[in-house]
Amino acid sequence: MRITTGLILVVLAALPARADTGAGSELRCLIKPSQVVAVGTPVEGLIESVTVDQGDLVGAGQVLAVLESSRERAAVAVAKAKSELESALKTTQVRMEYGVRKVERARDLRKTSAIAHNELDEAETELRVAEAAALEAKEDHELARLEYQRAAAELALRTIRSPITGLVVERYLTPGELVRQSPVLKIAQIHPLRVEVFAPLAWLDKIVPGMVADVVPDSATSSPYVATVETVNRVIDTANGTFWVRLHLPNPDHHIPAGLPCTVHFHTP
Repeated sequence: MRITTGLILVVLAALPARADTGAGSELRCLIKPSQVVAVGTPVEGLIESVTVDQGDLVGAGQVLAVLESSRERAAVAVAKAKSELESALKTTQVRMEYGVRKVERARDLRKTSAIAHNELDEAETELRVAEAAALEAKEDHELARLEYQRAAAELALRTIRSPITGLVVERYLTPGELVRQSPVLKIAQIHPLRVEVFAPLAWLDKIVPGMVADVVPDSATSSPYVATVETVNRVIDTANGTFWVRLHLPNPDHHIPAGLPCTVHFHTP
């Protein structure tokens, strides 16, 4: 943050000085993306395809690149098949139901001394074994389902998606190159934009969050754009007697480019 602040100060210092008007006050400012994201993946692999290039607008969730993933797709197919197998569940269920009926018959016969006690004990033991086998089959089926989810999650990591809606400003890698937990693309969110300005200490109590201001980019030939004060940093830069202000500037049609110096006009009391 210190490096970024220093760069902003250098840029603003190189711009013409502010001017005071009867209707309000003007300061020099800088228009920036609301956020810049280096997009990558936590896994390693060869890039199979990159679907966007520098200068493209992308939406949140859009596929940006895909890593080679034949092994992962096969693992998902196997795990899915295992998770759908129910033969073990059905077999153990049938054995358990048979064990219940056998115990009931043995108990009835035991009441009339038609069978020995050890035969009843044997039937009850077989039922407990069948119940344990049924429980084990259920646990194995649940583990197979979880294994399928894990394999699917690993496969999903091979597809790189945009976390934000924005503009591709840099492309680092191309198909065939190896990704080692490094960024593949850099994306800047340009709706909304951030307007950053350093205001003099005398304005500290005049600029407040929610205040409306007019922003004019240096290249603008149209009317000023309306921005809203979002943050007022009340920690003073004692070196030059200024404080930092950030404004929220809507840019739904992406007409305003980021990186431009500008003038901001505060309608101060």
